[in-house]
Amino acid sequence: MKVIVNVFLKAGVLDSQGKAVHHALDSLHFSNVSDVRVGKQIVLQMNESDDKKAMTDVTKMCEELLANTVIEDYTIELVK
Repeated sequence: MKVIVNVFLKAGVLDSQGKAVHHALDSLHFSNVSDVRVGKQIVLQMNESDDKKAMTDVTKMCEELLANTVIEDYTIELVK
């Protein structure tokens, strides 16, 4: 089973990388972009057929390692 984890800064946390990308896009005349937030995507290939077990395991991975839950949120997508 393939699992996609998207990790991104919580609302209200300054995203300096996003600001830099936004500035660069503006300098390239993409003025219709109002805000940029940069995150990361982690793709896991798991040997698990039980969706509930996979979700439980990946949630634990996120809470313990993949995301800094003080400043980051995450989403988990199971792909069949």
